[in-house]
Amino acid sequence: MQISELQAGKGKVELTGEIAEVGEPRTFNKFGKEGRVANAVLKDDSGQIKLTLWNEQVDQVKQGDTVTIRNGYVSEWQGELQLSTGKFGTLETGGSPEAPKDAQEENIGQ
Repeated sequence: MQISELQAGKGKVELTGEIAEVGEPRTFNKFGKEGRVANAVLKDDSGQIKLTLWNEQVDQVKQGDTVTIRNGYVSEWQGELQLSTGKFGTLETGGSPEAPKDAQEENIGQ
């Protein structure tokens, strides 16, 4: 899947792209627990989208990293599409956008 294909309300998103930018993390308090959130920009050959990073994901990525989002969710905020892993998705770093999925899995742990 490519970024240009994403629409608000779309779930089960799987795509690989490059982190073009990472914003400053902010802290929040929800149900008595403190958490962190930051916005990043994820890009591929077809375009770019705002990527919301939650808690440990904030420290997991930096500008220039290639990441794969699995089971992500697209929402819309103030007219702008945003991609997030939500409750059930994952964010993986490493691999290259051009590499087939099988090749990326073979490189894990090397």
